[in-house]
Amino acid sequence: MMINDAARKIAAVAPSEQHYREAPNNIEAEQALLGAILMNNDAYYRVSDFLKPIHLYEPLHRKIFEVAGDIIRMGKIANPVTIKTFLKADEKVGDMTVSQYLASLVSNAVTVINAEDYGRAIYDLALRRALITIGEDVVNIAYDAPLDMPPQSQIEDTERRLFELAENGRYDGGFQAFNDAVALAIDMAAVAKERDGGLSGISTGIHSLDSKMGGLQRSDLIVLAGRPGMGKTSLATNIAYNIAASYESEVQSDGSMKAKNGGVVGFYSLEMSSEQLATRIISEQTEVSSSKIRRGDINDADFEKLVACSRMMQKVPLYIDQTGGISIAQLSARARRLKRQRGLDVLVVDYIQLMTGSGKSSDNRVQEITQITTGLKALGKELNVPIIALSQLSRQVESRDDKRPQLSDLRESGSIEQDADVVLFVFREEYYVKNSEPRDIHDPKYPEWEALFDKVKGTADVIIAKQRHGPTGTVKLAFQAEFTRFADLADPSFTQYEEH
Repeated sequence: MMINDAARKIAAVAPSEQHYREAPNNIEAEQALLGAILMNNDAYYRVSDFLKPIHLYEPLHRKIFEVAGDIIRMGKIANPVTIKTFLKADEKVGDMTVSQYLASLVSNAVTVINAEDYGRAIYDLALRRALITIGEDVVNIAYDAPLDMPPQSQIEDTERRLFELAENGRYDGGFQAFNDAVALAIDMAAVAKERDGGLSGISTGIHSLDSKMGGLQRSDLIVLAGRPGMGKTSLATNIAYNIAASYESEVQSDGSMKAKNGGVVGFYSLEMSSEQLATRIISEQTEVSSSKIRRGDINDADFEKLVACSRMMQKVPLYIDQTGGISIAQLSARARRLKRQRGLDVLVVDYIQLMTGSGKSSDNRVQEITQITTGLKALGKELNVPIIALSQLSRQVESRDDKRPQLSDLRESGSIEQDADVVLFVFREEYYVKNSEPRDIHDPKYPEWEALFDKVKGTADVIIAKQRHGPTGTVKLAFQAEFTRFADLADPSFTQYEEH
C-alpha cells in the first residue's frame, strides 16, 4: 500500500545498506495511531495522558502529533485539512507531499479501538531508546574519564537517570473507578481487623499514640517537629525500632512477601552516624545509659546485656543511610532501590533542613524546602509507605512565654504544614522547667518550682497539631532521658493531662 511505501521512505535506509543497528521504532504503529487520531479526535485522549510528541521516532510524526494535540485541546477539529497549514508545504515524504501523506494516514486508518495499544507500543519503544542512550553515555563517559565526573559521580548520575526513567515510564495512572476505590477501602479494613491491635496503619509500638492516629497510614507524610533538646530524634528512633522489631511477613498469592505486622524500615540519618543511632537503640533496649556505653563505663552484667541485644538486633530489618546533605533526588532513588531489593514499609528522614533540593544551587531556601517536602510527599505515594520526616522549628518558640509549639512555627519552612498529612510536635516541659531552676535553694519561689518540676519530670507531650484522617490533641508519654526512650505512661493518673 502507498502508506507502507511511505514508511519505507521515512526509514530511509535499505536493509542491505545498513551498517549499524537502528534504534528500536515502529513507524507503522505511529502511522496507525496518527491515522486513528485524525479520523476520530477522541482517540487522542486515549493516549494523551502518557504519550508525548518526543516519544514518536519520526520527526514528522512528532510534529503531526503535537499540532493535532494543540488543535484538539483548543476544542477544534484536527484533520488533514486543518493540520496541513501548520506543516511545511514543500516538505516531501518520499514521492508524496505532506498533504497527500496526511490524507493517506486517514484513508488507511481502520479503527480507533486499538489507539491505546498503538500508543503503548510507541511509548515502550521510546523507553528502550532512552535506555540505549543512557547505556551509550555510561560507556562513553567511562572511556573519556572526565576530571569533573569521577566513577562514583557517574554511578550516581546513571542511577538517577535510570530511576527517573523507571518513575516516568508508566502509563497506569489516570482516573480510578469508584467501586475499585471502595474495594480497596474494604480490603484495608479487613487487614486492620487481622493486624495486632486492630489498626488500619502500622503500629508505632506506643499504644497511646496509636489510639489517636490509628497507626502510621501508608503514603502519609508525617512531620515530627520540635526545638533542639525535645527528643524528636529519640522518638523517631524508638518508633523505627519498634516497627522493625515487630516485623512479621506473610507470602502473597504471587509469591512476594508482605508485612503482616511491623515492617521493613529505612532510616536516613543526616545528622548522626549509624554508630550513634545504634548506640541509642541499644541503650533504649538494654536500659544501659548511652553515655556509659560511649565511655566504656560498664560492668560485666551490662556488657552481657549489650552482646545479647546486638545479636537480637542483627535480625531486625532496620536499614540506615548516614549520608549527609543528601538531595531529595538521591534519597528517592535509594528508597526505590531499598524497596526493590529488601522491601520497605516505613521511611524516616532525620531531618528535612539537612537535605538539599534537586537543583545544583538554590538562592531561595524556602523554595528549596518546598521542593523537598513536595518530593517526600510524592515519594510516599509512589512507594505506598508512610514517611516520617523530622523538622526543626523556628526560634520564635523561645521568645514566647508559652513554649508549646504551634503550626505557625512551621511557616518559615515553606510548605511543610501544607504537604504534611500529620504534624506532630514533641514538647518536654521538663526541659524548660529544669532550666528555670532558681539559683538559691532558699529562694521563696523554690518550693513552687520544685513542685512543678516533680509534676513534669519524666514526661513528654506529643502534640497532634494536624491530622487529615483523625482528631488532633495531645498524648502524654513517659520519657527516660538516660535511655532516650519514649513509652506509654503506666500511671493512670497522668490521663488527666490528655486532651480529648
